[in-house]
Amino acid sequence: MPGAGSARHSSELVGACDLADLLPLMRAYCDFYNESPSDEALLELSRALIADPLREGMQLIARDSLVAAVGFATVFWSWDTTEASRIGIMNDLFVVPEARGLGLADRLIEACTQRCAEREASRLEWETGPENLRARSVYDRVGAVREPWLTFVKRVGTDGGRAE
Repeated sequence: MPGAGSARHSSELVGACDLADLLPLMRAYCDFYNESPSDEALLELSRALIADPLREGMQLIARDSLVAAVGFATVFWSWDTTEASRIGIMNDLFVVPEARGLGLADRLIEACTQRCAEREASRLEWETGPENLRARSVYDRVGAVREPWLTFVKRVGTDGGRAE
């Protein structure tokens, strides 16, 4: 049942002291999507968010009752010209397999939504792969609405924008 046991979990803004616990979560998330940025690149991303959360964005880390890191979410700030407002883009949401089904994803989404409200963002948006049915059921459950927009990507750089 969603939410069952979730009172034993917490989510907090990531600080420098959380990076050692956050890195394995980010690595597992990247592995899920068959991507392989370097550990240093992942840590650089997190450090940039920690250094300037009002302009860059923020990460939340979820911990269980034993204070083990079991999930994270990343929100980047952007703007929507058609609404003339700030928006939050939840680029990452990940919960370790053994902690799924406890409502942690719901709680992380709610925490991200709250942070967006505090920044006066008009919405929180995100995307997932069409084959990620488990995530899609979470998103439907929390009241998210699928948009009809298509995502296009053009890689930048001679190596396709990927770090070696």
